Amino acid sequence: MLDYEGDTHVYIQIADILRRRVSGLAAGSPVPSEAEIQQEFGVARTTARRAVNLLREEGLLYTVQGEGSFVGPPAGAPRQKRKMPIYQQIAADVSGQIKAGEFLPRRPIPGETALVKQYGVARETVRRAMALLREQGWIYTVAQRGSYVSPKESWPAE
Repeated sequence: MLDYEGDTHVYIQIADILRRRVSGLAAGSPVPSEAEIQQEFGVARTTARRAVNLLREEGLLYTVQGEGSFVGPPAGAPRQKRKMPIYQQIAADVSGQIKAGEFLPRRPIPGETALVKQYGVARETVRRAMALLREQGWIYTVAQRGSYVSPKESWPAE
């Protein structure tokens, strides 16, 4: 699909593919995240970012900080909101695994690197999810050791 040896930069090739995909979408429709583009095409985050920036400069997309990129111009375009931010989805998934007994109290949960790989998101997204889990009382973190499931009495009341 991508020609790594050709005379056209990879990010331009990816932008061409994305341009064709978004041409049939309604204004405000979400487009793949940089992490999703990175995973689909097997490229670095900077390459995915350059492809999205190119389409944004052409006016085909706009980006909302913390929400993602969407089809169309930013002024007045209706935006289909995500049901829940990705970091909250990750936190809900991990807390669900804790409640289900998949992660036991005072035992470690997967580290940042494992969660980044599992969910295909940026490290900062995983850090936000971990911070939310700590804030809610599901986990605690020990410096240089990792994050652990809190004792049951620290879990939030349902």
